[in-house]
Amino acid sequence: MSLPTTYTSINETGCCAIPDVKNWDEQEVTFENKLFIRDYTRSIFYIPLNMSKVMSNLQKSVAAANAEMPPQEAMILSRELSPWKAEHLYAVSHTVDGADNVTLTGTFLTKVFNGPFKDAGQWHKQLIEFVKSRHKDAKRTYFFYTTCPKCAAHYGNNYVIGLAQIT
Repeated sequence: MSLPTTYTSINETGCCAIPDVKNWDEQEVTFENKLFIRDYTRSIFYIPLNMSKVMSNLQKSVAAANAEMPPQEAMILSRELSPWKAEHLYAVSHTVDGADNVTLTGTFLTKVFNGPFKDAGQWHKQLIEFVKSRHKDAKRTYFFYTTCPKCAAHYGNNYVIGLAQIT
């Protein structure tokens, strides 16, 4: 299956478009050498400390390299590495000089969540339960936060797509 689109053409904020996540819920999707640039945030017990700076730097790098994805294909995947550090993969249209370029290949089961960031631990458990219900094992998990906090507040929903890479 090709990746579903994530965003509508409606953008009331000038920042994040309204997400359309219904086609992401409980799906199997495949990435084949999908290009990203990577950076990391520092955390205290999973609460990111420098998220704004890291996201701003990633966006600037992508814009300077003219490597933006079309809005309906934009994606940033986040993965907790420890209570002190998280990895963030920013989708790009081509490699970016000077950036930590990575590719992601694999099959993923997806599940859509809606709620505050504090529920991420429960979402992770529910994602793993969903994977097990499909008789699969999760190799690693990512979360795709579809809107920034300000846009989530404006739209009244904080949709997050969980992706579990399966073996």
